[in-house]
Amino acid sequence: MTQANETILSLKHIKKSFGNHEVLRDISFDINKGEIATIIGPSGGGKSTTLRCINLLEEPSAGEIDFHGKNVLAENYNRNIYRAKVGMVFQQFDLFENKNVLANCMVGQELVLKRSKEEAKQIALANLEKVGMAEYVDARPNQLSGGQQQRVAIARAISMDPEILLFDEPTSALDPEMVGEVLSVMKNLATTGLTMIIVTHEMAFARDVADQVLFISDGIITEEGSPDQLFNHPQNDKTTKFLRNFQNN
Repeated sequence: MTQANETILSLKHIKKSFGNHEVLRDISFDINKGEIATIIGPSGGGKSTTLRCINLLEEPSAGEIDFHGKNVLAENYNRNIYRAKVGMVFQQFDLFENKNVLANCMVGQELVLKRSKEEAKQIALANLEKVGMAEYVDARPNQLSGGQQQRVAIARAISMDPEILLFDEPTSALDPEMVGEVLSVMKNLATTGLTMIIVTHEMAFARDVADQVLFISDGIITEEGSPDQLFNHPQNDKTTKFLRNFQNN
């Protein structure tokens, strides 16, 4: 999956506080082009906040985020260009309720990427086909199951041609029987060479698709390594305990 070790994104000593509450204490890691990184760890440990700092939904309190070697937090950096290159799939789908499936996948392309209506439509249709939602182009979000809405959200995100796609616990709001259909779409995406950073509590998925796994707890990366290292030979007591709890569930 990983391509020729070209570092596309680099987090350097990212901190994030909300008032007096320090959520991220020191987060540093690199992502190479075409790499899949999964982030696991206990609730409240800082996983989602890390993702929200990467796409600038949250402003880091300190540190540096380098994209192709340039710090996106620098004053003279054009953040709109960066934001257009970093896609995000949320827990709650965040689809436009007043637009049908096709329009949901077209609107960003037309507004942000300035694509023509026809080009946006063709790209949207191709990506809806990819996620198994082509027959639902005229449906509104409230007519779809959670799993279907999340697949539309993924099609919408990849229609923007992101260089990096972020997933924030994309299956946590789904009924158990719908989790598999979304994970299946994500597994297929993982084979396309797209760079992905995935916060998930689906341990088997985190192990099977990742090139690197990051265990975040208490606002720091407690442990990181290959799936084999982290899942089969964890070095840190917190990681060991966390994984044991999952195996016992």
